[in-house]
Amino acid sequence: MEFIAILLSSILALGSPVGLAIDTLAENAILSQVERVEELQIRVDNTPNYQVIQGKVQRIRMASRGVWLTPEMRIDTLELETDPIDVDLQRLTRGGKESLAKSLRQPLQTGVRLRLTESDINQALQSPAATAKLQQLHFRLSSGSRQKYQVFQPRIEFLANNRIRFQADIQEGEKQPIPVTLESGLSVTAGQSLQLIDPIVLVDGQPMPPLLVGIFTSGLTNRYNLRSWEDAGITARVLQLKIDTGTLELAGFVQFKPEN
Repeated sequence: MEFIAILLSSILALGSPVGLAIDTLAENAILSQVERVEELQIRVDNTPNYQVIQGKVQRIRMASRGVWLTPEMRIDTLELETDPIDVDLQRLTRGGKESLAKSLRQPLQTGVRLRLTESDINQALQSPAATAKLQQLHFRLSSGSRQKYQVFQPRIEFLANNRIRFQADIQEGEKQPIPVTLESGLSVTAGQSLQLIDPIVLVDGQPMPPLLVGIFTSGLTNRYNLRSWEDAGITARVLQLKIDTGTLELAGFVQFKPEN
């Protein structure tokens, strides 16, 4: 949503599209919103040119590599391609990018291709923001009730055949930290719900009983369901998920509905 809004805002800033480099201005707008980008190409298709001042754009395509959202968070590859866009320029100009949903005259749909590397994810996991999130986790490592744990040295591995391995040291209160490993296959059901396939959990080197594994992992599958965005007028689906040694790739689409 943010990238599309930024692109539209850059086009609107032209005032008139004639003789101006829309693609370059759109690239500059993206660069101003992230830490840095190693490679970036944007193409705005708006033939005939006068359509843009009516709020219509045929298509926006973005291909990027090495997108640093923050000093710690890097996306290896991000590609977007929109369907035709039709917005109310006056409403969008008055409200800025936050008003994009209210400015749409028709649903806006964009295809997305994303590639993440193991090293980039592990770097992000060491960031203060990720550390704070991990300290908020509550889960069950034994037959007792759910507890709050501190998580240290988190690390993820992307394995062959759509499998992942997550390792961390977990500490409860003042007790000694213990190593925990979760290894599982990963798939997406109906394009929207994350599923763990044959998960294995080791606590201090010992396998967790299957019943507790199910309890431990159910929170993850419930948390990552794209249907949760639909109340906000956003429909997202994952069409392809591929995990191989060191990399994760996914392709899908996002649709934003007009907000009345």
